[in-house]
Amino acid sequence: MTDLELEERVQQAVDNFMAGYGCCQSVVAAFADLYGLDDTLAKKIAAGFGGGVGRMRMMCGAVSGIVMLVGLDCGQTAGDDRDGKSACYKVVQELLDKSKEVNGSLICAEILGIKGYEKAACNYQASARTKEYYKSRPCAAKVESAARIFADYLRNKV
Repeated sequence: MTDLELEERVQQAVDNFMAGYGCCQSVVAAFADLYGLDDTLAKKIAAGFGGGVGRMRMMCGAVSGIVMLVGLDCGQTAGDDRDGKSACYKVVQELLDKSKEVNGSLICAEILGIKGYEKAACNYQASARTKEYYKSRPCAAKVESAARIFADYLRNKV
């Protein structure tokens, strides 16, 4: 893929988020076609990871998107393929280390400045996407960061 094509996918991830999709959905859908997934199926598979997994403010949805994409890219295909599983885990750890370095945390609550995830627990109602929502949340930037980290992985993959 060219640098321009990868940058278009990063922008698509941000556009997905700004259209109302969750962080994970936005990142996964931007690259899903590379792995034979259509846009709708990719967004459905990733839907439950929003809000730090089910709005519990645990692992950031954008980061979860990286994990899902790495699995699609290099996950093992045979149950007893320990080497394949280990290789996938290595890539996940490397990319998540980059994300933590860039964003300070992998945890949604910490990224949002919420002390613990208790405030979100038992509150499964998705936030309304208003101008105030977008002004008060760093999520679009985290989606862009995650998509860029995965794009860089693809760019540098041997």
